[in-house]
Amino acid sequence: MNLEYCLMVTGPPYGSQSSSSALQFSQVLLACGHRLSTVFFYQEGVANANRLIAPASDEVDLVRAWYHLAKLYHIGLHVCIAAALRRGVTDAIQASLIKHTGENLQTGFEFSGLGWLAQAALRCDRFIQF
Repeated sequence: MNLEYCLMVTGPPYGSQSSSSALQFSQVLLACGHRLSTVFFYQEGVANANRLIAPASDEVDLVRAWYHLAKLYHIGLHVCIAAALRRGVTDAIQASLIKHTGENLQTGFEFSGLGWLAQAALRCDRFIQF
């Protein structure tokens, strides 16, 4: 039986195991034939969408790894807009509205709100938080 999953990642890409564990879990569930429709980044997890993060050459680049996984499997990467703006992650539209000169939202990620998360959780068979 194939299930549809939604994940919520609340940990940053570095300094916590949650993002790495979520990515590995995603890879395994997709390999087993399940579907991952959404990954929602919340709280400190919004840092996973910061394209300016530059890990050391011997570390996994989790920001780009999420992007590549989403592109390959057509997974929605949603970022809580309120949590992101509080932590300095913004796109061009929001940067313009708050009068900042640059943006740093990684390609493939999009801003959403908690209402969107609630709808996604209702549509999936399993909701897992990392």
